[in-house]
Amino acid sequence: MISIAAKKKVITDNRRHAKDSGSPEVQVAMLTERIVSLQDHFRANKKDHSSRRGLVLMVGQRNSLLKYLAGIDRERYNALIHKLGLRK
Repeated sequence: MISIAAKKKVITDNRRHAKDSGSPEVQVAMLTERIVSLQDHFRANKKDHSSRRGLVLMVGQRNSLLKYLAGIDRERYNALIHKLGLRK
């Protein structure tokens, strides 16, 4: 779970305009933040398989959003990948 302050920071760092909270960039950044927090959770809880399923679903959703963004605007896609430090 991400704190409200962390969520606001992710939104303000990745939004495209002042009232943006749902663009693909923001959604990918939020999913990346949740994935990173779950990876920390799994270091302590290796046998939590139900949460691991949720992690796999989030990674798939993030990949779908990245594929959508790459199809729409390749420059925005490359900037987001570079900003978040993702391998693609």
